[in-house]
Amino acid sequence: MAGINLVKGQNIDLTKGNAGLSNVIVGLGWDPAESREPLALGKEGNVDCDASALLLNAEGKLMKKSNLVCFHNKHSACHSVVHTGDNLTGEGDGDDEQIRVNLSAVPADVDRVLFVVNIYDAENRNQDFGMIKSAYIRVMNASGGAELVRYNLSDNYSGFTALICGELYRHGPEWKFAAIGGGSHAAHIHQLAERFI
Repeated sequence: MAGINLVKGQNIDLTKGNAGLSNVIVGLGWDPAESREPLALGKEGNVDCDASALLLNAEGKLMKKSNLVCFHNKHSACHSVVHTGDNLTGEGDGDDEQIRVNLSAVPADVDRVLFVVNIYDAENRNQDFGMIKSAYIRVMNASGGAELVRYNLSDNYSGFTALICGELYRHGPEWKFAAIGGGSHAAHIHQLAERFI
């Protein structure tokens, strides 16, 4: 069964009406854009995108370094958020990177889990998200893999080196998902993370 497709700015209940849903997989995908023109001077063709998750408190702050889950810190200190590994090219079908979230184990001081994608070494390689197409974020039930929700990032993100894709957030005792789809000029995940300190 296909998940519900969201548009930018929409949100949806995840756990309400899904009794027992606690383990989800957040899949992020993208493909290299096919260019009919030669690459601009100095631009490299192979774009290495990296998905990350930031565990933020109710004020939207990153309280500790271990709350940034990325390719070099593959799990939060509590192990409720786990990155499954780095994809260097974006080639192939399906999710390019996945992050597992055990909603029932997310610490009480974490209000939201924000999912972002950066281009690795974007400044030195002179790359931006104009070189990427078909970017999406989706949430699946880890038990059985059914897709619950999908958001296709269809805006023009040329010039941006990071995408703020979406977030899981608490709503009382439940969890919801919001489609964000914002672009950022942060050249590295740590530069982006600094905005939440």
